[in-house]
Amino acid sequence: MGVTYLHLPAGREPPVLGGVGRFRAVLVLRQTVTDEWQTLISDWLVRSGCLYMMAWGVGCSSWDDSVDWANRSVSEVGEVPDDQFVMTTWHDSEPLSETLWFAAHTAHHPTMMLKDLVIIDIGPEARERELLDAYAVALADAD
Repeated sequence: MGVTYLHLPAGREPPVLGGVGRFRAVLVLRQTVTDEWQTLISDWLVRSGCLYMMAWGVGCSSWDDSVDWANRSVSEVGEVPDDQFVMTTWHDSEPLSETLWFAAHTAHHPTMMLKDLVIIDIGPEARERELLDAYAVALADAD
């Protein structure tokens, strides 16, 4: 399983996610964002191959809805096919460590095998080592 860290400060244009197939994403939301930017990032996630999005932090429940709407708008048919359906969860009343544990052990798509995880850190400064280390601890914790 590949784990990728991406620092994406609010307002920045999202990059092309090269080398990542269909994936799970954990959004670590450390700052408030505009509705327009949230819509842009939600569409980008869906178009980039995200099939399971977990949001944690500032305004995380709105990301659940935003990605759901993006999933519906990207689908070219009326109902989203099972292999394109994006699962979404938000984790506003738990520590980040529990969200990362959920990502490591519980976040399974019902029809697609998702081997890759992208941790998207939406905040003013990068915290790559801290978040990758926290995910490694969650991955090692089988309980």
